[in-house]
Amino acid sequence: MDVQQIQKEELRAVASGMERLSLRVSEMINHPIAQLQRWVTIHRLDADGDREWDEVLGVIADTDELELTLNDDGSVTVRWEQQEAEGVARGVPEFESEEEPAPF
Repeated sequence: MDVQQIQKEELRAVASGMERLSLRVSEMINHPIAQLQRWVTIHRLDADGDREWDEVLGVIADTDELELTLNDDGSVTVRWEQQEAEGVARGVPEFESEEEPAPF
């Protein structure tokens, strides 16, 4: 293998590592229990590279709706507030539907 092929292999490994970590974090945040409690603690695995871990934490930290807390054991706790319903958040009034008798 020449240097260029080695660099491509390393880049591919970083991308797949990043994809795995991003998917794992996303699944943890979207888990029904995490959604109910509105927080989740993410532990770094041995397979998570430094670059991938730092990049994912950077994305979380840059997301306004998420609060990031670094824990003493190296884990990270992500918290968020409950979001209002989409229509209510836009100022769209909610109307109660009135049942009308069928015309037939």
